[in-house]
Amino acid sequence: MAAGAPRIFVSHLAGVPVFDPNGDQVGRVRDLVAMLRVGRRPPRLLGLVVEVIGRRRIFLPMTRVTGVESGQVITTGVLNVRRFEQRPTERLVLGELLDRRVRLVEDDAEVTVLDVAIQQLPARRDWEIDKVFVRRGGGGALRRRGETLTVEWSAVTGFSLEEEGQGAENLVATFERMRPADLANVLHHLSPKRRAEVAAALDDDRLADVLEELPEDDQVEILGKLKEERAADVLEAMDPDDAADLLSELPEDDKERLLTLMRPDDAADVRRLMSYEERTAGGLMTTEPIVLRPDATVADALARVRRQDLSPALAAQVYVCRPPEETPTGKYLGTVHFQRLLRDPPFTLVSAIVDTDLGPLAPDTPLPVVTSHLAAYNLVAAPVVDDGGSLLGAVTVDDVLDHLLPDDWRETEFHSPEEIGPDGIGRQDSGSDHGRDRGSDSGTGGGTDRAGTSTEVTGGR
Repeated sequence: MAAGAPRIFVSHLAGVPVFDPNGDQVGRVRDLVAMLRVGRRPPRLLGLVVEVIGRRRIFLPMTRVTGVESGQVITTGVLNVRRFEQRPTERLVLGELLDRRVRLVEDDAEVTVLDVAIQQLPARRDWEIDKVFVRRGGGGALRRRGETLTVEWSAVTGFSLEEEGQGAENLVATFERMRPADLANVLHHLSPKRRAEVAAALDDDRLADVLEELPEDDQVEILGKLKEERAADVLEAMDPDDAADLLSELPEDDKERLLTLMRPDDAADVRRLMSYEERTAGGLMTTEPIVLRPDATVADALARVRRQDLSPALAAQVYVCRPPEETPTGKYLGTVHFQRLLRDPPFTLVSAIVDTDLGPLAPDTPLPVVTSHLAAYNLVAAPVVDDGGSLLGAVTVDDVLDHLLPDDWRETEFHSPEEIGPDGIGRQDSGSDHGRDRGSDSGTGGGTDRAGTSTEVTGGR
């Protein structure tokens, strides 16, 4: 190895920012791409999977990486923006190698891969996986109590074998700080087998948050691979409107079976939402807004708004209703917006500052009218009230956007500002890269860029 060349464990690279030479961030590292080699030769690190604007995942060859240090990656500034597609001979280091069960060559003991380390070769721009951090013990309690050790890549065997029940604890730990939408994007690009393993390793609340951000096909696939009792628990942890949308995609028998396994109160909310047409206020609303009695104070309202599990849209206002406070409530009296709560003394009764100027939405209000209502009055949420005056729920702007965007928007690669010209047409950079990206495994000679002649842009915001 090159003198002083740093060894970097890949778990430390997950999510780190990628910068161009000018210091502008161009994306974040989501995975690393390696190619296994015959015998016990260390795998060659081909490049990084980088998520850029619009959640597009692109391939950044290691030949275009000029520095990996201090929690950041520096590039040459030239990016190929074609969407990353994994080749059959390639392995995703975070997605596929972590949590694997392999064997030590020395004594044939089974170990679990916790991390792997990469290092740059001397006098070259090539990188290799040279170390493996493992724990003795194949699974269960032994995985937590077993001895940990760092060994050479050549000291373990079994990476090329297909494995069932790989587990995903260390992969999940690597991505634990990611937002649910970003983790959902990672899951979407994993293989179905690995996706199911990661889903099994997530706790119910985290999996519920991630499921809400996944395309419908992925949601149905993951839910179908969970045990029914756990699937019901995850549905209970989801927002009722998202759970209703997911259940509506299932066969009738599966839907009823899961609803029966859910807690009666949660199932009742979901059934109520499923009774409305999908593209109406009733079909879009959540049944869990902040509801306060008329004798509650501004201090009570602010305490409710501070709840960490609330979305910003739901925390933007509280709804004042007569008992009962669970939806459907007693008579709806009005809304108090967050800014008004900040302006009045803590002891002020919310019933004294309700906004009654804006009428609520009826549950059968069609989506275009809901959209116009939110836009006309600059709202991020609006109450939904039935003919009897009871609050049923609230429609939030994020739910409206979900239904205004194309059905496949979560899977669509959006154009980033760098790719759009003044005429609205994607532009191309005339520059080209003649460096060796994913060429031959010989370590010498030219090779070609894996993306051929696809569009390239200079890095930047």
